[in-house]
Amino acid sequence: MTLEIEDNIIDVKPAEIIEIDEETTIVRRPDTSVAGGNVYRTYLILPAIYLAVTLLGGLRLGATDNAFVFLRPALACLVFAAMILVLYFRSGLIAMDGWLTDELPGVQNAANLLVLVTLFAATVQLFNSLLPEQGLPFWVVGFCFFWTIWNNLFADLAAKRVFQSLMAVFGLAFVTKYLALANLTATGDAGWLQRIIENPAKETFTWLLDLPRYSAGTGYIQFFTVALYLIALTLTPRSTRK
Repeated sequence: MTLEIEDNIIDVKPAEIIEIDEETTIVRRPDTSVAGGNVYRTYLILPAIYLAVTLLGGLRLGATDNAFVFLRPALACLVFAAMILVLYFRSGLIAMDGWLTDELPGVQNAANLLVLVTLFAATVQLFNSLLPEQGLPFWVVGFCFFWTIWNNLFADLAAKRVFQSLMAVFGLAFVTKYLALANLTATGDAGWLQRIIENPAKETFTWLLDLPRYSAGTGYIQFFTVALYLIALTLTPRSTRK
């Protein structure tokens, strides 16, 4: 904002107070926005959500006693997460030069780097949540992830199309793992002989597909995890440059 007084132009900077005369004072509040967003949202809320996704993504509930089970991510999860971040930068969903650049102060660059690290960690755990733990389903779903991300990397897609594509892929992976495959898995605390007698089909699929047994509450936790990640991604500003 500029003021023209007696052919003199006065530049008013954020958080600056200028007294033109004894009766006129201009007061500007500090500008706390970050590329149209909010500083607190970018540097407090977003990392907190991404860290929550990082924690919940590896959480499972035991089939018999609902005990907490934390699974470390497979190496494929790190590879997929790195590919996803490259896709975010390439599509313009997140502008690299808007987060890490010489034009920003060193403190802000360090803070931005930490936010991106939490984004990467959350993405790793998101794949840990959606990929089947082992067996043939792991390779089938993993190949679908790889094929989709690889094609998007070399396609000229807008940021909105990339986000919609990822929502569809994540949703399909969730349905496959926690609805389709979970219904094929035999659960309960009964012995293996009793499970074979009561439901031989589920026991057979569990053995053939090498599927682990978890409580049904695991699906609710991971649904919340996927939703948190997508919400945080929509809140992530494209750039932090003012």
